[in-house]
Amino acid sequence: MLDKWNSTLKVLPPERLRDTVSRLARPLVFTNGVFDILHAGHVAYLEAASAQGSSLVVALNSDRSARGLGKSGDRPFHALADRARVVAALACVSWVTWFDEATPSLLLQALRPEVYVKGGDYRIEDLPETPLVRSWGGRVTIGPLLPGHSSTALIEHLQAAAP
Repeated sequence: MLDKWNSTLKVLPPERLRDTVSRLARPLVFTNGVFDILHAGHVAYLEAASAQGSSLVVALNSDRSARGLGKSGDRPFHALADRARVVAALACVSWVTWFDEATPSLLLQALRPEVYVKGGDYRIEDLPETPLVRSWGGRVTIGPLLPGHSSTALIEHLQAAAP
């Protein structure tokens, strides 16, 4: 099963990651997103998230979950397995998994990370996950935005350049 996802074994199905939670290096940092078209802004964000603990778990929205976010067009452009492989290739990422729900609350509850990080386009008080993470003493932080780098802007640029 794992070879289907990633030969590096950094990609684990949610149930396997839940089973290994006691072996994850702490403090555990958790973040989530679609990560459809990986760019320098994503990398800077993930590096900053990773620096806040001993291991970084990145939970990807499944294809169905990503489509439910109201993103434009036929997004995600890349299937979950491809997105997982690309994110797992980053040295700052310890583990990659996914979730099919609208939010990663079930994974957060199972893993109980010490730090939950979201991108700079979010506000801590608006995140539905904030009370959950704080309920076990975890903290929620907002990662940096690298100016001039966004998937939406990149897609718009590519579409404008197309003949």
